[in-house]
Amino acid sequence: MNTWQEGRPGGGGNPYGGGNGGGGAYGRSGGGAAAEPPLPASLNPRGPGAPAPRQPQEYGQPSGGQAPAPGQAPGSGPAQGYGQPQPYGQPGARPGVPAQGPGAPNGPGAPGGPGGSGGSGGPGGPGGPIAPGGTQPPSAARSSRWPRRRIVKWSVFGVLIAMMLTAVSTWFWAGSKLNHENVLTDYPGRPAAGKGTNWLIVGSDSRNGLSDSQEEDLHTGHAGGKRSDSMMILHIGDNGNTLMSIPRDSWVPIPEHPGDNGKTVKATSSKINSAFAAGGGKLLAQTVELNTGIRIDHYAEIGFAGFVGIVDSVGGVDMCIEQDVKDKDSGLDLKAGCQSLTGTQALAFVRQRHQMADQDLGRMRNQQKFLGALAKQAASPATLLNPFTFYPLVDSGLGTLIVDEDAGLTDLGSLFLAMKDVNGGGGKSITVPIANPDFKTSTGESAVKWDAAKAKQVFDAFKNDTAVPDTK
Repeated sequence: MNTWQEGRPGGGGNPYGGGNGGGGAYGRSGGGAAAEPPLPASLNPRGPGAPAPRQPQEYGQPSGGQAPAPGQAPGSGPAQGYGQPQPYGQPGARPGVPAQGPGAPNGPGAPGGPGGSGGSGGPGGPGGPIAPGGTQPPSAARSSRWPRRRIVKWSVFGVLIAMMLTAVSTWFWAGSKLNHENVLTDYPGRPAAGKGTNWLIVGSDSRNGLSDSQEEDLHTGHAGGKRSDSMMILHIGDNGNTLMSIPRDSWVPIPEHPGDNGKTVKATSSKINSAFAAGGGKLLAQTVELNTGIRIDHYAEIGFAGFVGIVDSVGGVDMCIEQDVKDKDSGLDLKAGCQSLTGTQALAFVRQRHQMADQDLGRMRNQQKFLGALAKQAASPATLLNPFTFYPLVDSGLGTLIVDEDAGLTDLGSLFLAMKDVNGGGGKSITVPIANPDFKTSTGESAVKWDAAKAKQVFDAFKNDTAVPDTK
């Protein structure tokens, strides 16, 4: 027996059990005895100056004056001793296992734990300051970045905004390229508006915009002013779209109009293209309306330079030539077969007529065929969605195009789609019914005379938006 224990409260008892009725170090002391004093330094079995061994303590009771356990944050509380089993999750439940119960550190309802006041901002908790000696958890690093879904959403939103701004600016830019003229005006006896939409499309021989060398290359000559090289009426309606050519040598009444010297020119009969030469698009539109009874809703005119520019901007137009063509006047020299025509070749193709048995009538068929192919290519996604073809097309096409004051980009879009439909077989291409292609006039000229009865049937179909009859 160690005599140094004699005289101490509870001394002489079994330190590991409850012998002699005394309280053991790992049991409860009986009779409320006071705790044993610490071992004297002189009797420390570890040697003088060594820290005294930790005294056994009652289960669940805090030990006083102990240093924090290794790895334990300063000030986080004393270590727990061993004793009677406690409910799992309570302080002191298992040595080395953090407490998880309600109110425990990092437990439910405690600072740094779920639902606690420090659950999202306490020391060591998600989003909170890092505990002394600790490292930032991966979840905290991830929470500092935007979620991928939000990044994708805002990226898509930014792209859509950029596309919208580009589309709006392009729309206004294209609209500013149009050249408007007061071509369609009211006058006494003007036909009433009919059903559907009627376009008067004019190809002029204007050399405006061409240099001397270009005029030589295109075989256009150097004539000033402008004359109608071709004219057509495009009807857009519910019963199909119809493109009708009007021979430029048609012998028709020309209404009274102001002359170049300011004097009034009396009404007379002449070739219809003389109306364009004398009074431009305004007098031509009035002449067409009075001779057909069809009210013209929109007007479009393009010259040689604009025509060549449009064809070149879309990279040429694919055409199938039925036979070899070589024309000295227009400069056309093509072999039979399918091929892509450049702007220069295309202009010569729609102008040449000497290879045709019916001369001007055959030329109009070529014009209709080519314009349909051009509209198909210009309205294709490959052209409209490619900025390297779309912007040059708009710049060269709209920059030289003359339209009436009410025509806009939407109207031009419907024009191209209707032309594309006609070329694709969804509409019809016709010519004003003709009674005599070599009519001798009172002035000794050779002109084209319409078939009045058949022509009226076609004109009425245009006015009433009904099916155009076959007048052949």
